Amino acid sequence: MTDSDRVSLFRLLPGELEAVVAELGQPRYRAEQVLRAAWHQSPASFEDMRQLPAALRADLAGRFTLDAATEVRRVASDDGGTTKLLLRMSDGTLIETVLMQYPEPGERHPRSTVCVSTQAGCAMGCVFCATGQMGFERNLKAEEIVTQVLHIARLLRERGEHVTNVVFMGMGEPLANYAETIRAVRLLTDPKAFGLGQRHITISTVGLIHAIDRLAAEGLQVGLAISLHAPDDTLRQRLVPTAGPTSVGDLVSAARRYFKKTGRRVTFEYALIAGQNDWEETARELARLLHGSGAHVNLIPVNPTAGGFGRPPRRTVLAFERVLREAGINCTVRVEKGSEISAACGQLRTDESNQFVGESEISLSPVAPRRGSRQETLSPAPSQTR
Repeated sequence: MTDSDRVSLFRLLPGELEAVVAELGQPRYRAEQVLRAAWHQSPASFEDMRQLPAALRADLAGRFTLDAATEVRRVASDDGGTTKLLLRMSDGTLIETVLMQYPEPGERHPRSTVCVSTQAGCAMGCVFCATGQMGFERNLKAEEIVTQVLHIARLLRERGEHVTNVVFMGMGEPLANYAETIRAVRLLTDPKAFGLGQRHITISTVGLIHAIDRLAAEGLQVGLAISLHAPDDTLRQRLVPTAGPTSVGDLVSAARRYFKKTGRRVTFEYALIAGQNDWEETARELARLLHGSGAHVNLIPVNPTAGGFGRPPRRTVLAFERVLREAGINCTVRVEKGSEISAACGQLRTDESNQFVGESEISLSPVAPRRGSRQETLSPAPSQTR
């Protein structure tokens, strides 16, 4: 078998790996050893799995890879709460991944949320989103999605911390890469693989109706966030050019079906853009649209991008929120994380030559300094995710 014929071990669901190990004439517990080492010990090669017989290590190395992404850049916010990584996949594709950390009262360690990308670029074309404006390159494979989580899990493990949540809110439209997104979710949540609870995962979509209904039937308990951004179709099509002529009503209906099928409340994400969709009358229209839906609205003051759209003043944001609350709509204003390093919602864009202009790079040491000065990296270093 040539190198090009081998597949990533991180593509295999536990049951699939167990079948391979049985085919090799090994007992089932060997598969459990492989899974534990691969998902939680970050081996650089199969030779690092010293608990396995040499013959099994050789057989696995002949069939599978433990390819690691290459970490090209890492930047951290001034408060150390947000870290953005530029990662290169094995074929050279660049993607961005973000770690967001939030102090938890009474807990030793912070809540650590990984924001993963499912595509390189995006075809949805949202006019206020940097990823949408860079265009679409390709879908990511499931193993390329989970490698983002594993990479950050290794960094956190060296701090004595761990990944607590994963949000599919990075580059790309997750439901446009449906099969690979769902395989990644199952790999991340299988107790024999990464083992994250399903309720600790949220998938965000700009609104692919058939895919939302398909997701509802998967039997998963993941959260769903729908990027709405407008209460009427004309305005939504201006902000989201790929939106259909009846997308607003269609999405609200799909959210109701998702809630009924899964019991999981849906969040509507609403990017507040100065002079575009931030009027109090627009808020009242949104409240009428969502009345009785039980949905939650996450208001997101738009983050700076090359598109030239501005965020509303704080008083406008609070007035919009007040209208929704007084109408009985559950809503919050998103806590801003990482906008100063272009790591916030709508800011991810892979451009190795200039994306870090104005950002402060930090060294690629195993544990990034959390406060204080930032040191320029001298050369890219391979990640040790595997």
